[in-house]
Amino acid sequence: MSAVNARVLKAWRFEGCVSRDCFPGLEDTGHKGKTKIWWLLAASSLLQVLGKIHDFFEKRKLDEPEVNMNIRQIITYWGYPNEEYEVVTDDGYVLGLNRIPYGKNNSKKGPWPVVYLQHGLLSSASTWILNLPNNSLAFMLADAGYDVWMGNSRGNTRSMKNIHISPDSSEFWTFSFDEMAKYDLPATIDFILEMTGQEQLYYVGYSQGSTIAFIAFSTDQALARKIKILFAFSPIATMKYMESPINKFSVFPEKIFKILLGDKIFYSDTFMEKIISTRICGHRLFDQICGNALFYIFGYNQKNLNMSRVDIYLSHTSGTSIQNMMHWNQAVKNGQFQAYDWGSPDQNMMHYNQTTPPLYKAEDMKVPVALWSGGNDFFTSPKDVDNLLHKLPNLIYHKRIPSYNHLDFTWGMDVSQQIYNEVIQMMKQNV
Repeated sequence: MSAVNARVLKAWRFEGCVSRDCFPGLEDTGHKGKTKIWWLLAASSLLQVLGKIHDFFEKRKLDEPEVNMNIRQIITYWGYPNEEYEVVTDDGYVLGLNRIPYGKNNSKKGPWPVVYLQHGLLSSASTWILNLPNNSLAFMLADAGYDVWMGNSRGNTRSMKNIHISPDSSEFWTFSFDEMAKYDLPATIDFILEMTGQEQLYYVGYSQGSTIAFIAFSTDQALARKIKILFAFSPIATMKYMESPINKFSVFPEKIFKILLGDKIFYSDTFMEKIISTRICGHRLFDQICGNALFYIFGYNQKNLNMSRVDIYLSHTSGTSIQNMMHWNQAVKNGQFQAYDWGSPDQNMMHYNQTTPPLYKAEDMKVPVALWSGGNDFFTSPKDVDNLLHKLPNLIYHKRIPSYNHLDFTWGMDVSQQIYNEVIQMMKQNV
């Protein structure tokens, strides 16, 4: 509680007394005077309650220092080496790139095999280090002898710059996962290979991170040849059978979205970090409520979520563009794996030289693919995954985990046993 609040409470403290006798020197000025007294009593009581609530939440926040750390600080907090870089795409976006070059017990000498990790929608590179070290893929890979790189898609907290345009402009936010596949991945992968002196790397993509891989590696064969194996968690190509209640938004015209949300950023992480994460979901009293909200959207699997870390997970949620969200909304509505629909034949002709958005063809991707999907995933429906499996010409492995929801692939308490150990084993067999 602040010193100012404490002084106010001290000045107006009372022990169950509500008459004017309890306030010596205060004259009775009739109805208005009594009203003022009651307002003062109410204000002092409110200040006292707010002070206690502040202390209540503040204690929990201090118990979880990772809530207020950035990715570099978290990596250092757990005792791992880290490096940060910036990659500039062909269209001018400046992307943050994080690296864990080796593990705690590994020699600095290399070169180590390179692994690239690509996060999903509304997240960042932090995705891969938010569990405890023995259950976070980035840390596990580093300890297993890999050179780990973690990307950040344009528009998230770590990639909010462009050398030509300001993020305050609408033009900055005119992108979707089309541009992430066309510009972000090639720039990032080429940068990593140049820095490490290697010719290929392993690619791990979660959710949207797998989507942009399917697009990039099916349309750019030169880039595809730089990938040893694509490991896809909760892979998304189509969303025809999406079960999350979020799919109800697909009935609204896109004009409504822009009227309500604007045409720039979707989701400001400041609100989530400062209010929901650290003040509400940051206390055990609300863990269950916050967890149930997540389950309602992403699928139920309560026993596999570490409720004590929900505030950490949510505090590292990041943003994207309104256009990207509308592109996903189109995918739910039309059930197609296709480029962004600009809304009219003329606009599409201008961007694609055809009146309709081009379809993406997963069958054109020759990269070896290993997939892990969930049977209880409200975002990536098993039906959509089955449709994808039939189109992949070089599928080397698929595992469906019946209990898994959409979040378990990165936050699940048993994710190392169910997925990560298998990934590392497959990499070792392939080296």
